[in-house]
Amino acid sequence: MTNDTVLVTKAGGITRLTLNRPDKLNALNKQIYEAMTAALEAAEREESCRVVVLTGAGRAFCAGQDLGPEVYNPAGRQPDLGPVLERYNDMIERMRRLAKPIIGAVNGIAAGGGASLALACDIVIAKKSASFLQAFAKIGLVPDCGGTYFLPRLIGEARAKAHALLAEPVKAEQAVAWGMIWKAVDDDTLEAEATALANKLAAGPTYALGLTKQALQASLDNDLASQLRVERDLQRKAGTSPDYAEGVAAFMAKRAAHFTGRKG
Repeated sequence: MTNDTVLVTKAGGITRLTLNRPDKLNALNKQIYEAMTAALEAAEREESCRVVVLTGAGRAFCAGQDLGPEVYNPAGRQPDLGPVLERYNDMIERMRRLAKPIIGAVNGIAAGGGASLALACDIVIAKKSASFLQAFAKIGLVPDCGGTYFLPRLIGEARAKAHALLAEPVKAEQAVAWGMIWKAVDDDTLEAEATALANKLAAGPTYALGLTKQALQASLDNDLASQLRVERDLQRKAGTSPDYAEGVAAFMAKRAAHFTGRKG
């Protein structure tokens, strides 16, 4: 299922996903979930896709959940937010499972679930004017879409608690200093920087990059012995790929490697 709430473009091994509700600051709704699901399924399935770039249209990356009738009724009906979160949980898990790198190109405010959506990406690059906000305390809710998972692991418990409980925005450069994201760039260079990064990853050994992503994510919950076994098992898979043979041959011949990203 596709719709115009997420624009999809494909070129040069790069699948670019643009959240496209600029009038609503790209707030999340059922249609965005459906479009993201379709796009992520296609990215996983299509061998031509080597890397995904996720960004937002207009002046925001994503303002979080759209506070429409599904989640808020001014007449006083108490909503059940569980089913709403189930679909976003599915979206976040799909992103983390995707066997290809995802670049988050944060072009403006990333708030609430939108901030968590950015942090679910593998590499996050942001405009210096962009900011990250766990806004849930402002409306009496709990951080979701993985926010309580990602934040303590990225910036530590003390900063994570202050960030969530105080609901104060963190500018992109501060987010870099904290280790929340990878890089902050001048506003007018975000697209060029994200594209250059995507081109570099798209030219890489996609299969091995996907296995590396899997290994690093597994390490968050493993002890050393378990993680060593993960590395062994994934390295066995990587060692059977054409890219491994090409990488070694290129190294021995002192030439640039030409990776295909294929498993075998």
